[in-house]
Amino acid sequence: MNDVVVIGGGVMGLFCAYHASARGAAVTVLERGRIGDPMTASYGRTRSFRSDYLDAEYVRLAREAIRGWEAFEAATRTRVLIRSGCLNIAARAVTPDLAGTYAERSRRVLDELGVPLESFDAAGLRARFPYLRADVGHLEADAGVVDLQAVRHALLRVLGDRGVAIREGVETTGITDGPDGVRVATDAGTVAGRSLVITAGHGSNDVLRRIEGVDLQVPITRDRPSEAKYVVPPAAVRERFTSDAMPVIAYLDTGVYCHPIVPGVVEAVKIGYYHPPDLPQSRTGVDSVADFVRRCLPGLREAAVSDVTDVDGCDYDLVADDDFVLGAVPGAPHTSLGVGWRGTGYKFAPWVGQVLAELALERRPAHDLGRFAPERFTRPRERTISHAPSASAASR
Repeated sequence: MNDVVVIGGGVMGLFCAYHASARGAAVTVLERGRIGDPMTASYGRTRSFRSDYLDAEYVRLAREAIRGWEAFEAATRTRVLIRSGCLNIAARAVTPDLAGTYAERSRRVLDELGVPLESFDAAGLRARFPYLRADVGHLEADAGVVDLQAVRHALLRVLGDRGVAIREGVETTGITDGPDGVRVATDAGTVAGRSLVITAGHGSNDVLRRIEGVDLQVPITRDRPSEAKYVVPPAAVRERFTSDAMPVIAYLDTGVYCHPIVPGVVEAVKIGYYHPPDLPQSRTGVDSVADFVRRCLPGLREAAVSDVTDVDGCDYDLVADDDFVLGAVPGAPHTSLGVGWRGTGYKFAPWVGQVLAELALERRPAHDLGRFAPERFTRPRERTISHAPSASAASR
């Protein structure tokens, strides 16, 4: 019998398997599609890692996740973090109330927590980043982007070495969570385990429906950036936009983020434009990637632009209350759930995987998971005491 069965082979499920197998657990991962499917949320070329959140608890978890990435790099001897830095900007012509912008509000939170930042006014930005036009910027130097393909290859190599079974193209048809563990019926046979972890992304509610006696459904919706563009600068100025010179640039009041060129990983600047779920949806004066480039990134006005149509397009699962869903499944004593990461979740994967592994192996997680508890989406009369700790936890 397996110690842990994981349904969902995205980055969260694989990190759960990584941490559980490190403790000697026998693990099987069931994936409905294939590992690295370009239609899934956790595969592409780059995602940002950073600490610039408005909620102090999410900042603390982001810092812990960075330490988790560093430990993963050391254990696998793989470089997955590109420390280009992350620069939050604001321009008065776009968002007149600079003090109320995401850049300024997150800076105040980071200052309170002692996270090092380098701050710039308009002149300082122009001197350091001549292609950029903004009135304020705050640079978190040890942030940057994650090389997603390097992560996937390292995880699969280590899991293979540890004997973790990964079964692709497997459809779950029924789940029984009984006194002695879990039995997962699939179209390729039955898999038994002492515990079950569901990390199936957009398919999580379908999996939950297959558990006998469980009626939990998480209010998640699917979202993608309104626009995602690859921008290739002229060869004469390309070096300004590579990861050793250009940071991740975020103007989250406008829903814009930019990733630098990472030689050998992605040969273009990626610019995404989306509707920021954690900020009021109102007009800010920027309505497209092209408009953002015109107003804030003039150094790329002459660049070649194309749509992102490959695995780098991003795919988000949004939760109604905008918090992660992480913990025990009510009514299923041996089952845990992790879902609802939004576009921000990938950077937390080492921490999420560790927590899910701790839950699966019936160890008390080091963090208080009450804020993330799946039971918050059950009716009060249905709530039961779960094996996950209750009380307040963390936020994005």
